[in-house]
Amino acid sequence: MAAEGWSERVRKLLKAMNSFHRAGSSKALCFPFMVAGQQVGYVPPAVAKCLHQYPTVFSVSQRDEALPCVDLNKQLTSCDQRTAAVQRVLKELKAQQAFPCLKGWRDEMYNVMPYFCDTPFFRMERAATPLLGVKRYGAHLNGYTWRNDEMHMWLARRALNKSTYPGLLDNLAAGGISSELGVRETLIKECQEEACIPASLATLSKSVGTISYTYEGSDGGIYPECQFVYDLELPEEFVPRVGDGEVQEFYLWSLDKVREAIGSSDFKPNCAMVALDFLIRHSYIQPDQESHYVELVEGLHQSL
Repeated sequence: MAAEGWSERVRKLLKAMNSFHRAGSSKALCFPFMVAGQQVGYVPPAVAKCLHQYPTVFSVSQRDEALPCVDLNKQLTSCDQRTAAVQRVLKELKAQQAFPCLKGWRDEMYNVMPYFCDTPFFRMERAATPLLGVKRYGAHLNGYTWRNDEMHMWLARRALNKSTYPGLLDNLAAGGISSELGVRETLIKECQEEACIPASLATLSKSVGTISYTYEGSDGGIYPECQFVYDLELPEEFVPRVGDGEVQEFYLWSLDKVREAIGSSDFKPNCAMVALDFLIRHSYIQPDQESHYVELVEGLHQSL
């Protein structure tokens, strides 16, 4: 049997990262998660069953009802009330070791709202977000420079002690957007912490769009994610340095080598998508040479 080509491998990556909305997923079995009459997530059946134990916080309707859903108690009317109530439940579930994702508890809060532009309904522990299938947001940086008139990209390799995707390739800097920070603020923070990029340089980064996808994790959680993408042209003499220990080393690679890595298992999946988006936007991948061009572009921008 012939080895899979690059296009086929990348198409498989995009299908896996958009698995929740594909045929055969658990989507039809999940309960819409409602707050104040608006849907903010999807709750897997095993989680919904567990939330029955907390009727003062969650109301779980039955599967045989016309509109089964998980509703946050309507008597919790403020952001702070909802945050405190949900946090109490999550801490109990963590103590019970009820779900694998809670082993990665970070004491980092994410905002929960229908759309990014909306006022948050409440805040919750980052590690627990897959249990309620709420949207997660992050900021990612493509750092590039020129060598002998050819564009090269800086990539990071994640530390081996990372709780998720240890040792895999990553974008130059990236991080989730916690409840107290804005998008660019997050980006500049991650640039400084992970790659020792000074704020004076990181502020020159250009916002170039987003990628978005929803997948089912091996832990049974639902991951709807949107990454805000930035490009930064770095001086030829600039070399990133390991900062907070989340990265073990950095590489400066030609776009040919980056392309090959995107089609391998050596790249953290969503970071491979960010790098793919870069190659498409900078015309390294073009429709006359890539027959699946439209499918690749669509796979990077799925509605949450």
